[in-house]
Amino acid sequence: MALLPLHLSLAGKRVLVVGAGAVAARRTRSLLAAGARVDVVSSEVGEGFPDVPVARRAFRDDDVDGAWLVLSCTGTADAEVALACAARQVWCVRADTAALSDAWMPATASVDDVVLSVTAGGDPRRAVRLRDALALSLEVGELPLRRSRSGAGSVVLVGGGPGDPDLMTVRARRVLAGADVVVCDRLAPLVHLPEDVEVVSVGKTPGGPSWFQRDIEALLVDRARQGRRVVRLKGGDVHVFGRGHEEVTACVRAGVPVEVVPGLTSALAAPTYAGIPVTARGVTQSFSVVSGHLPPGDPGSTVDWSALARLGGTLVLLMAVGRLPAICAALVDGGRAPATPVAVVADATMPQQRTVVTTLERAPVDAGEVRAPAVVVIGEVVALRHEWDPARDPP
Repeated sequence: MALLPLHLSLAGKRVLVVGAGAVAARRTRSLLAAGARVDVVSSEVGEGFPDVPVARRAFRDDDVDGAWLVLSCTGTADAEVALACAARQVWCVRADTAALSDAWMPATASVDDVVLSVTAGGDPRRAVRLRDALALSLEVGELPLRRSRSGAGSVVLVGGGPGDPDLMTVRARRVLAGADVVVCDRLAPLVHLPEDVEVVSVGKTPGGPSWFQRDIEALLVDRARQGRRVVRLKGGDVHVFGRGHEEVTACVRAGVPVEVVPGLTSALAAPTYAGIPVTARGVTQSFSVVSGHLPPGDPGSTVDWSALARLGGTLVLLMAVGRLPAICAALVDGGRAPATPVAVVADATMPQQRTVVTTLERAPVDAGEVRAPAVVVIGEVVALRHEWDPARDPP
C-alpha cells in the first residue's frame, strides 16, 4: 500500500476520539501534547484515562461533524466510525485493523528538535522497535544530529575515554555529532565525523613536534568566535592530567561559552581491562593516581615518591613508562618491597592491548620494550588479576 507520510499541526483543532480504553488513553495523551482540542465519546471509561471531556454514550454519526481528525479505538464499532468519517471526508485512524484504515498513527520519538515517525507495514511492535533503535542512534551520536548555526559559538571539552570509542559517554557522542570543529589529542578515540567537520590534530608527540598549549587555547577561542561549535576531544578524562582547567580558563576569560563532558580515565579502565581491581576487600582500601611524566628528583616534579612508597595501597601511574626504572628505584628506596606485584598495560581497551606482569624490582627489565600509551599498576591487587581478558573474553 502506497502511503504519504504527513505531520499535522493540530494545535487548537478539534479531534474526536471514540473509545476510552488503554489504546485511546495513549493516543489522547499524544493529541493533548500536540495541542489538539480533544473530545471523547465512549460508554465506558478506563482507569487512569486523561482528564478530557467524555460523552458517556454510544457513538453517533454526527459526532464526526466539525472534527479535523477522528481516532476510533473501540475494537467493536471502528467500522461504523470509519464509514461516518468517509461520508464526511474526515480522516479516520482505526485501531482495530490497520489494513482497513485510511490513516495510521506512527510510533514517534523526539530527540532535541528532530521528530521521528515510524510505520512498519501495519506492525506496531516492529515500528516501536525501529523507532527506539533510531532514537538511540541519534541520542548517542551514531547518526548525525547537527543543527544549523545560530551565530553563537561555543567550546565543549570532551573526555573521550581510554581509547575504545564504545567507552565514550552518550553525552560525548552527542556533542561530537553536532560539532563544526573537532580539536583532538593524539590519544583521542577515533570516531567517524562528517566530511564538512574541520578536524585539527593538536596531539603532543613524545620527542616530536608538538603544539604549544597557548596556541591550542587560541585556536579554541578563535573558532568559537567565528560562531562555530568547537569540540576539544581528549583521551581519558578532561581533568586527569589533561590540562582541561587551562583551556576552560582561556574560554572563560575570552567570554566564550564552555562546557566540560567527563570521560572514563585510563587510570581505571586499563586495570579493569587487564583483569585487575584497583581496590579489593581485605587487600587494599585505597588507590592513588600519579603522573610519571617527570622522573623522581626532577626540579619540576611535585610528587613525593617516598611518601607514596609508605602510603601503601594501589598505585596507578600514567605517562610513566619512559621513567619506569627511576620510579621503581625511588619506590623501593622509599620502603616498597621489591617483590611488590606490578602490571604494565599497553594500549588499554584496544584490540592490540598487551599486559606485562612483573615485580617492582623486575619491571624496568620485563617491561623495558613497552611503549606509550601504557598504564602502570603497582600493588598487591595485581596478584588478583584474572587470566581472562575482559576486553575480548568476557566471563
